[in-house]
Amino acid sequence: MSSDAGRIYIAIAGNIGAGKSTLVDFLCRTYGVAPFFEPGVDGKSEEGGDNPYLADFYADMAAWGFHSQLYFLTHKFRIHQELDKTPGIVVQDRSIYEDAEVFAAALYKSGKISERDWKTYGELYETICNAIKPPDVMVYLKCSLKTTKQRIKLRGRAMEQSIPTSYLKLLQESYDAWFAKWTRSEVLVLDTDRLDYISDLVDRLDVLDRIERFLPRRAIDPRAVRQARADGAAPVSAAGA
Repeated sequence: MSSDAGRIYIAIAGNIGAGKSTLVDFLCRTYGVAPFFEPGVDGKSEEGGDNPYLADFYADMAAWGFHSQLYFLTHKFRIHQELDKTPGIVVQDRSIYEDAEVFAAALYKSGKISERDWKTYGELYETICNAIKPPDVMVYLKCSLKTTKQRIKLRGRAMEQSIPTSYLKLLQESYDAWFAKWTRSEVLVLDTDRLDYISDLVDRLDVLDRIERFLPRRAIDPRAVRQARADGAAPVSAAGA
């Protein structure tokens, strides 16, 4: 558990469309804490708005892969610096480790990031890793390729509609391989093909029970959590974060 008194850092990992933002929203309403969203994807980022390379990247991954991943890496570093200074429970939508070890690595392996650019990126990533603290628990949202494609279509982000199935498959395989080797923190796996923690009370109770095993009792207000279990309201955490 965290070596920083009073801080519990939960990272939510998973492929595009796995349900990360939805789970972050749910946990932050439940525990009354501020979310840390991925920069430049859904307009929720506080770190500089939209990624200026993202639309170009989806149109031509080989031309813009390095630029887009470098943007995510530098902006995610700023978010991690803020996380390290935030007391109480903090919940993050996709960590910097996924950016580098899943997304950038997949682009490199598929020939869309050159050897020279990959070396530069790797040196920067290694330097950043030495300057930040890993999460206390990594929550991995497993999701089938079929469900991923359905959710991408349903949420209707224009730039995502042209993502090749082959790229989504590569990411899913990369995620599974990456998570199997993850050792920086405790882990929790949630199968989001089968869980509906927003509208299904049984699933909501299950998810909260499993996550709260990693949280010290002093970090949350039990009355607030009981209320959230019942109706999904937005309680306030005992830590006041």
